Amino acid sequence: MSSPRRTFLQQAAAASAALALAPRLAAEPSGTSSDRDLHELRCYRLKAETRLRADADPAALDSFLEHALLPALDRLGLRDVGVFSELDVQKDTATWTPKQGSPVWVLITHRTLDSFLHVSAELLSDPAVQAAGATHLQAPASSPGFERIDCWLYRAFRGLPRLEVPAFSRSRAPGRIFEMRDYESHSEVKALNKMAMFDDGEIALMKDLGMHPVFFGQALAGPDLPHLRYITCGPDLASHLAAWGKFGPDPRWAAMRDDPRYAGNVSRNTPRFLAPKAYSAI
Repeated sequence: MSSPRRTFLQQAAAASAALALAPRLAAEPSGTSSDRDLHELRCYRLKAETRLRADADPAALDSFLEHALLPALDRLGLRDVGVFSELDVQKDTATWTPKQGSPVWVLITHRTLDSFLHVSAELLSDPAVQAAGATHLQAPASSPGFERIDCWLYRAFRGLPRLEVPAFSRSRAPGRIFEMRDYESHSEVKALNKMAMFDDGEIALMKDLGMHPVFFGQALAGPDLPHLRYITCGPDLASHLAAWGKFGPDPRWAAMRDDPRYAGNVSRNTPRFLAPKAYSAI
């Protein structure tokens, strides 16, 4: 094939691809996320690694979150804030114990990117936050309040565009439990493929089986990209495990699992069981 003809065909293919993509770009304009939530997930790591000489005392962080950060978020209209610690779960007995050296996870849901930017860049300059959180914020260099903070920004899935908090969680029922899972993929395209799998059936199946999805998010920024993350919950551990027990043998899941369109789209699945802090809003 001659070089001019090859160039023409390449340009034509590129133009066709651009035209095919244009309707999607028009449907989802840049700079807005009002159609879907943005989920900010923070991980306050308290276990000594390189910065800390000994594990941080979680009491100071708890005080900061309960008396400074969450009230400030509430004043901004960000009220369904989840705060969690990790658990070690024994599935055969449906029992759990607190995980030693657990980080503290904080889930903040935003309706706009501006909200995320304000909370990330400006909230700590609030005099009320500085006063209420002084012990944590003014910790000396010899004993910082955390080893480090990791932060991710997620865009909600089409199949679960808004945070969903079941009634037992909104009423802060004792014994409620959450499970958070990360699904990493070996390529960006495979990550999108796994998202499509959830949007096209898995989320609806989870709801149908009583697994109570709270959020599903595509990681836009943060470590370990590309990946997605989601949280499900139950009124107690036994109920949560029973709902998961229905998922594996369900023929609808088997059909999706065996569908060649979705082959090889997850390289690692990391589950974590979470208990809400006493002051968690969900």
